[in-house]
Parts: sequence; C-alpha cells; structure tokens
Amino acid sequence: MMDRRAFIAVVSGNMLAVPLAAKAQQQTKVPRIGWLGGPTRESAQPFVRPFLQGLKDLGWVEGQNIVIEWRFAGGRAERLPDLAAELVRLHVELIVVPSTPTAVAAKNATATIPLVTVGGNDPVTLGLVASLARPGGNITGLTVSFGPEIAGKQFELLKETLPKVSRVSALWNPVTPGNVLALREAEAAARRLGVELQPLQARSIDDFDNAFSAIRAKRAGAVHVLADVMFVTHRARLVQLAAKNHLPVLYPQREFVDDGGLMSYGAEISNNFRRAATYVDKILKGAKPSDLPVERPTKFELVVNLKTAKALRVTIPQTVMLQADYVIE
Repeated sequence: MMDRRAFIAVVSGNMLAVPLAAKAQQQTKVPRIGWLGGPTRESAQPFVRPFLQGLKDLGWVEGQNIVIEWRFAGGRAERLPDLAAELVRLHVELIVVPSTPTAVAAKNATATIPLVTVGGNDPVTLGLVASLARPGGNITGLTVSFGPEIAGKQFELLKETLPKVSRVSALWNPVTPGNVLALREAEAAARRLGVELQPLQARSIDDFDNAFSAIRAKRAGAVHVLADVMFVTHRARLVQLAAKNHLPVLYPQREFVDDGGLMSYGAEISNNFRRAATYVDKILKGAKPSDLPVERPTKFELVVNLKTAKALRVTIPQTVMLQADYVIE
C-alpha cells in the first residue's frame, strides 16, 4: 500500500515527465523541406547532387535528420502550379526553387513559406524580391542572371571561335519568365559585335525539329541557346539535333557540353546548388529570407568539347583554349 507522500512524489514525477518528453520530442523533430523542379528527376541529377553534398557538408543528411519532398514537372511548365500547391499543403518548412519558372509558381502559391531560389534570372526585374541586398517577403537565394556583359562575352567567344560567322540563331522559350529580357540583352550584344541575330522560339521538345529546320533555312552559321529549364530537361535532344545539322552551338551551362555540345559559357551552376544548402541551413536555424541577401554569380566558366569540335570540323583557336576552364577531349 502506497503512503500519501510516496503517492505525491509519483504524481509529481509523472507531471514533470510529460513536458520533458514533449520537449525532447520537439528537439528531435526532423525538418521537412520541398524541392520544386522543372525538369525530370533524372535530368536534374547534375544539380541535385551538389545540393545534397552541400547539405551534407553542413550536417544535413536526407533520410536521417532531414526529409526532402521531391517534386518534378518533367519539363512541363503547366504542372508547376499544382506541384507548388501540393508542397504548400504538406506544410514544408521551406521550398527550394531551382529556376525562374519554379520560383514564380511557388511565389504564387505561398507568401509565407520561405523560398530558396538557385538558378533563376534577375529576381528584382521579375518582381520576386524588392532588392538583392534586402529581398523582403519570403524569397531569397542565388541568381544566375546573365547581364549584358555576359551576353557580350558569349558572342565574343562565338566570333573568336568562328571568325567568319555573321548570322547566329537564338533559340529561346518565350513562356519562361525573364527570357524576353534575356533575348533583348542577346540582341544588343549581337549588334555591338556586328552579328545578325535570328530569334527562334521553342516552347516544347515538339518544336525542336522545326526550329532547326528554320535555322538551316536561314543559313545561320551558329546557334545560341538561351537558358531555360525545358532546354535543360531535353538537352540530349538539342545536342543530337546540333550534331545532325552540323551546327556549332553555344550553350548557357556546362551540362550541355558534358552531353556532347560544342561549348558553353555561364555561371558555374553546380556551385550555386552547393551554396543553396547554406540558405537552407540558415533558414532552418531561424533566419528570415527577407534578411538574407540574394547572391549574384561570382564564378563563370568556359567549357569546350574538342571531340565535338573535331566532328564539326571546327578548329578552336588557341586564344579560346587558353580561356577555357574545362576541356573535354
């Protein structure tokens, strides 16, 4: 039989144990974040890998102390709003938005859940943030915005690689937010360099064949592919068509060249995805996206594929080779 003092001690101990257990459960809660991707999961691997490595370097390991809800639109931009809404319904603590279309879709879906952008165009011009230094609202991260100086550099490299080129076709997707601005920058750069720019639209992979037929009909000497998630998703097809039509192409990022494209010049995208992990880490530890400045790209890379150059019978000048950060032989 339990005496009165013993009973009180047991009851008091149980009462203390309840809040302590609840506190312990709170402390061990595994954060859940979302990833809203435009391409397929397979084609996004060159970006997913450095992001996961960046998280690991900061102590976050998927399946152990962090849960990631992966959503991919498969290159179909019309699916992004529904996928964004789905992540919002899951009450994730933040959403990683790797591109401009995914950032816009997520921004339209929530004004409260933090968003970390990685590879989009200028977020200020697009109205996603108030300024790079003080974003305000719920979005921050990194941008790979190609200003006029980058477009100029791309065309300089084309002219340096192909001195006789006078017509260049620009392949772009008018559906993607920010691409109209990118095309204007490309046109201005082309005029400065005396190159005739011939814009050609491609809204889906179904437009690729007709676009390359038009490129041949216009007798373009080279092609400039503007940055776009749909192009990244179907980069293997673009590279295949360039080879079939015997056309030298300048791409916006390295992944195209890794898959057989001739050359690329742009921000080192993989570095952005590693850096994105630091934003995730800070936000999960209590930082507000409105207080975290948006980072501009600091490292750009020129990648040249000599195998492709040989197949196209293009001689890469020594001056270009000396500028290359990576050469595929």
